Amino acid sequence: MIGDFGAAYGLPSVIFRYFNAAGADPAGDLGEDHTPETHLIPLVFGDDYSTPDGTCIRDYIHVCDLADAHVLGLKRVIADGGQQMFNLGTEQGASVQEVIDEAEQVTGQTVPCCISPRRPGDPPVLVADATRARYLLGWSPRYSDVAAVLGHAWAWHQQQQQHFN
Repeated sequence: MIGDFGAAYGLPSVIFRYFNAAGADPAGDLGEDHTPETHLIPLVFGDDYSTPDGTCIRDYIHVCDLADAHVLGLKRVIADGGQQMFNLGTEQGASVQEVIDEAEQVTGQTVPCCISPRRPGDPPVLVADATRARYLLGWSPRYSDVAAVLGHAWAWHQQQQQHFN
């Protein structure tokens, strides 16, 4: 629809395909609380994938890296016009079990999880190819390590608890 609108009315656009957005502002100013949680933790959909630990592998992209891409995308569309489309991810995958294990390391707590049957159509591995964003926008993620993504989210969460206690 965005492409059709742009073609019909000459409106330039940038479309981003996010992979799994996660994390929080490293300074602790911005974050996100999900109640009830519907994302990765504590829900595990399938442990019978053809992956090393049986859980699916996904690409987790830090929210600050997404914000950087938005700024670069805006500059690009202002300078060049047209319609642009980019994948945004780290091009690295981590399994759901690896993320849970890392979350337990970061928080020092056990992460309760529920293993449910896999969702229909979920592929075992799904990671971004962000080559186009690197080449045309000059973008690359600063926080490609799952530990940093989880650490920033956990620090924000802890800071919020301190404000409300």
